[in-house]
Amino acid sequence: ESNLDRSLLPTVYFDFDRATIKASERTKLQQVATWMAANPGKQLLLEGHCDWRGTAEYNLGLGDRRAQAVLDYLKSIGADVSRLEKKSMGDLGAQENASEAQMAKDRRVEVVVFKS
Repeated sequence: ESNLDRSLLPTVYFDFDRATIKASERTKLQQVATWMAANPGKQLLLEGHCDWRGTAEYNLGLGDRRAQAVLDYLKSIGADVSRLEKKSMGDLGAQENASEAQMAKDRRVEVVVFKS
């Protein structure tokens, strides 16, 4: 974990049980693409997360689809996807029986920078 920086780039949030990039989140991905162009040596990790509802297995798949959606969107706006890795965290770290506000925060893809 110490070689990962979670604070540099924005987090992309998703609707319940969805892996579609919302229009409101696209600006964030434009920021990521711009940052990537300005930092050509950097590798990124797209980490897919889910809220606690659903089975662990299902949520692993959903986290992966969310990370893939971010990757596909970045590719569509010209980002160099050879510098992206993706990983699903499923509902690992999600708060059980959480409030709606907390669950909304758990449904995300974190764009993480590998520190060189």
